Amino acid sequence: MACLDILHTTTYRYRQAVSLGPHRMMLRPRETRELRLLSYALTTTPEAHVTWAHDVAGNAIATASFTTPTDHLVITSRARVELTAPAWPVFAIAAAATRFPFVYADDDWTDLGALTLPQYADAGGRLALWVETFVMARPTDTLALLKDISFGVFSQISYQSRDDEGTQSPGQTLDRGWGSCRDFAVLFAEAVRHLGLGARIVSGYLSDAEAGFVGSAGSGSTHAWVEVFLPGAGWIAFDPTNRSVGSGNLIPLAVARNIAQATPVAGTFLGTNADLISMEVLVRVENATAPS
Repeated sequence: MACLDILHTTTYRYRQAVSLGPHRMMLRPRETRELRLLSYALTTTPEAHVTWAHDVAGNAIATASFTTPTDHLVITSRARVELTAPAWPVFAIAAAATRFPFVYADDDWTDLGALTLPQYADAGGRLALWVETFVMARPTDTLALLKDISFGVFSQISYQSRDDEGTQSPGQTLDRGWGSCRDFAVLFAEAVRHLGLGARIVSGYLSDAEAGFVGSAGSGSTHAWVEVFLPGAGWIAFDPTNRSVGSGNLIPLAVARNIAQATPVAGTFLGTNADLISMEVLVRVENATAPS
């Protein structure tokens, strides 16, 4: 069990005072059976009126409305969480799903819906052909297959941090042979969807106190990974950036069909692109004193 303090600060600086539009924030850690939220606080400078809601995926959405023009905006999210995910998880996959291919139950298939469908065009079927190279036989062990695909992303694509917005398409990542954690996650999710499996992309934090993981900056970083739905076990986390399975070092903020739906902070201001001088993000994930 780990008790973690998380600080996430986003700072915008403008050349002159600008009017801010509504800002949508997905910064509240998402509670699961393996993660308990002990405390949470969200603040902004200048002060804003903040309302909360849940989206269709059950993510907590904060919307900040501003009334005062400003030449800077600071959004600060502080959380303390208790993470109980085991380092070496054992998954109780239903007998009918332990071998691939398998068929989801009708209700599961209906509810998974678009999460089983690729979100990017696959010109010439390149991605479909790529993922098929990991299917050594039919039937084959489902969990082993997913681990092989995750390792395939890890071993064939070089990690490269990118500060610019947006995500590469799976085809671009395969062509270039490099990508960020966002690109790794999209490639893996799209690959398993081509096999008919339900997958969702997760945005959150990577806890890395010993600095042993790829994609970590200091004691923690924003991160992206994938969850695949397997009957019996439910949603299983796969982090192809680090070739890991399970949620042992992962703190989710939001889950989504498309990674663009899980942006931690999104908003507008009245002005031109030249008015935005800088945007800086600071994330710290550190061990805290466990609750008594």
